[in-house]
Amino acid sequence: MSKAQKPPPRLFVIFAKEAHEAVIFRRGPSEWFHVIRWDTQHDKFYPGAWIRGRIYPEKCDLSPNGELLLCFIHQIRKIGTSYSDAWSAVSRSPWLEAIGLWPQGTTYGGGGRFIDNRTLMLRHYPIEAHPKHPGKGLKVDFPEQHIPIPLHSSTEEVEDAEWSGRDQNGRLVYTLDGKLMAAEKKSSKFMCLMDFNNMQPDPQPAPEWATRRLALEKRKPKVSKTRRTNRSKR
Repeated sequence: MSKAQKPPPRLFVIFAKEAHEAVIFRRGPSEWFHVIRWDTQHDKFYPGAWIRGRIYPEKCDLSPNGELLLCFIHQIRKIGTSYSDAWSAVSRSPWLEAIGLWPQGTTYGGGGRFIDNRTLMLRHYPIEAHPKHPGKGLKVDFPEQHIPIPLHSSTEEVEDAEWSGRDQNGRLVYTLDGKLMAAEKKSSKFMCLMDFNNMQPDPQPAPEWATRRLALEKRKPKVSKTRRTNRSKR
């Protein structure tokens, strides 16, 4: 690589478990991360947040329906503030406007996993949410010390790829040199779904929908035993 050439960005992907949704973390230039939503059913991509700092993709997660994003972030310029220099936060994918945020102050541990669309387990000892981002509508748990929370990682199915994995339909995909590649149907060849090179940091405010609080989940009304008995006699 010549001095004039810029190194390609590095890509990491996390898939939603119950929807055709994924999130792509793009690192490059080295101090910047870009978050991109991927509609895996139609292979459409939607740019989201840019942040100057460090995201740890392997510690992040996507809710089963693909709507919420859990990120672990380190920003040295936040040191000495109420956010500390490292925190876990939940936002609406692919933006980073925090609905809930838990200051941590260390890069040891951090992040976690969604248990369901509104419940998450944070990889840290119990900590209070930031008062400006209390995480209303979310249920947050912390594991006991002996219970590990797995990290996301590459399946290593493609030799020399930076990351590889399977989408919701079992399609093999991988990243290399800033490109997202996918196996073609009925073929052993791969095609480029998107080239994420030649992108410059362009931080934009989150859209209005990404700043909304979570609506409280509606509880199903309880049916009394008397009403159930009366119905069964009809």
